[in-house]
Amino acid sequence: MEMIFIFLVTFVAAIDQFNFLESLYQPIVMGPLVGAILGNVEVGLVVGGTYQLMTIGNMPVGGAQPPNAVIGGVVATIFAVKANLEPAQAVGLAVPFALIGQMMVTLIFTLMSPLMKVADDAATNANPKGIRNLNFLAMVLLGTAFGIVAVLALSAGSAFGAQIESFFEKFAWIKTGLEVGGGMLRYVGFAILMKIMLSGELWGYYFAGFAAATIIGAIPGLGGSTILLVAIIGMAIALADYQTNIKLKSSGSTFGGESDGI
Repeated sequence: MEMIFIFLVTFVAAIDQFNFLESLYQPIVMGPLVGAILGNVEVGLVVGGTYQLMTIGNMPVGGAQPPNAVIGGVVATIFAVKANLEPAQAVGLAVPFALIGQMMVTLIFTLMSPLMKVADDAATNANPKGIRNLNFLAMVLLGTAFGIVAVLALSAGSAFGAQIESFFEKFAWIKTGLEVGGGMLRYVGFAILMKIMLSGELWGYYFAGFAAATIIGAIPGLGGSTILLVAIIGMAIALADYQTNIKLKSSGSTFGGESDGI
């Protein structure tokens, strides 16, 4: 039953990534869901959050695909639960599977490219069923490929979980390396996001948020809520800035009135 449910949720997540676009495929969503199927929601949530930070700045550009978040998140959760690995170790171990997902997406896109002529002909002939069937074909191929990889990872984790755990106990340096690498990946992902989004005028907010997180984290009883509290402060600042810009635009001037110079 675990294999069936893992296949189904991975199948749906694979389709969602490119078709539904409901963010069901995000690791923060898939992690606890896979964890619930395997009997450990808490581990799934931690692994999903860890993997989400790693992928937060990754995005496809044209035909170039980043390591796949669906495969990586699902496999990381499977290894964390079945092989009893730490979240950072599981994330590091799942990266090769994410690369397999990346290659699968590129392969399926390549296979579907020649069929675009079929879609053009269907549109010319006013045949929406032809276009619909091509979309269904692509979705089935992608979902099936991802589902098979997830089931294989689950089979390996279930069959060799004890051996994997024993291996890492024997070769602790590999375990430490995966843990360090997996821990670094979350910061790399966030750094990519900052590089894309951060402009010079936002540096003040960045340092203010860092200071607020440090202060709140040092207060006993509030350390566990630091990220949520800083996010609420950020939302309040963003809302105030939005309302101010709306008022300025509605007044017809970006620089205030001419009578008082404000």
